[in-house]
Amino acid sequence: MGEYRLDRLGEQIREEISKMILGGRIKDPRVSTFLTVHRVDVSGDLGHAKVFVSSFMSPKETRLGVAGLQRAAGFIQSTIGKKLRIRQFPHLTFVFDESIREGFEMVKKINELDIRQDSGEGTEE
Repeated sequence: MGEYRLDRLGEQIREEISKMILGGRIKDPRVSTFLTVHRVDVSGDLGHAKVFVSSFMSPKETRLGVAGLQRAAGFIQSTIGKKLRIRQFPHLTFVFDESIREGFEMVKKINELDIRQDSGEGTEE
């Protein structure tokens, strides 16, 4: 399958999982609406797909949410598989992804440096 088609399928899966999370269709209490599906990497043979999940919640709460999603993977696969109507729907594996939290913290540190630099320049004059 072409790279573009795999990316498009990954994006469709990401959107559908996000809608299921926001709509409260996943009944596991560990799955919070604050979970964000960052990206989905689909393998070339459509056998597997890694779903990267992150959140602004604590890492412990996010890991619990990812465990809840993994527990509901069969339900999610069957629901999305019926909707997308592809011959073989990939097996979903949910992965905890800290990239959003790390990016947020990096921006926060850069802003703190900018504030320090601005205040340091103001005292020299």
